[in-house]
Amino acid sequence: MTTTATTRTLAISSQQIELDFGNGAGIFDQTYSVPEGTILGMIGPSGCGKTTTCRVALGLLTPQKGTITTLGQTPTRFRAEDREQIGYIPQQFVLYPRLSVAENAAFVASLYGMPARQVRRRMDELLAFVDLTDAKHRLGQNLSGGMQRRLMLAGALMHDPALLFADEPTAGIDPVLRARFWGFFRQLRDEGRTLVVTTQVVSEAIYCDFVAVMRKGRILAVDTPQNLRRLALGGEIIDITLENPDEVSRAMGILKEWDEVVKEVRRSPKSEADLHVVVDDAREWLPEVLNKLERKRPKIVVASAAPLEVSYDEVFIKIMEQDAKQETK
Repeated sequence: MTTTATTRTLAISSQQIELDFGNGAGIFDQTYSVPEGTILGMIGPSGCGKTTTCRVALGLLTPQKGTITTLGQTPTRFRAEDREQIGYIPQQFVLYPRLSVAENAAFVASLYGMPARQVRRRMDELLAFVDLTDAKHRLGQNLSGGMQRRLMLAGALMHDPALLFADEPTAGIDPVLRARFWGFFRQLRDEGRTLVVTTQVVSEAIYCDFVAVMRKGRILAVDTPQNLRRLALGGEIIDITLENPDEVSRAMGILKEWDEVVKEVRRSPKSEADLHVVVDDAREWLPEVLNKLERKRPKIVVASAAPLEVSYDEVFIKIMEQDAKQETK
């Protein structure tokens, strides 16, 4: 398993955490870390343990094995001042449907003993931040699903926490609003906050500083989005189209011999004239790969070549398939 490597102070440090509910449910051997001032995205299918992972880090569940610290403290031993540093957005709308947007925000602030003057100022800032100023007096039950989620985000930020957990905040909302949420999250990150965001939307990996891929309660990998691509694919891919499809076999033979640089060469399903060449860094090695082919006699003519951007859906599926194969061994 790949883990985050950084010299930053860690907001969360988990070592071999296990919480077994029986019948395969729970979380197992979880080792990961979240540096302060970053976004960790937890990506995996429904039921893979993302919510349980967050609840353990929040101190709402007690692990049976392993150790974990959140903001330097054991979560199950949090004091009131420790909890004041944390915000939490659960999956379901948990505020009061018969209170207005402003009343819900004020209620959350009252839980932290915030003075009225500070509440008004902070509320105005946050409702503007999540674009709910015009809905300030609307009842919670009359808000759309997306507006309810934005209200919960505002509520979770009322006490200005250093660490925010958001459990599937973009589930079931349209792509435009989803992008806005990630805009909010990245702005919070840029202000120095740490965020843990769970999602089933694999493409959201690109918005995160680090991504944890989960399956059956286990974290299969934690790394930057770019490094996850390399992990899944064995490197980066150069997509090459030859002018003459009959030269494909010869080109593959030439590149396979260059095994100190080329990790794998395979035919592309896109075209008979296409090759996929796996190297450590596609942009760095692209010119050298072309020279390798074009210096041969007779010359192999390349019609086009470029790094191949593989979608995170494909990366996610690849990591899942690799783990499934390990299970059968």
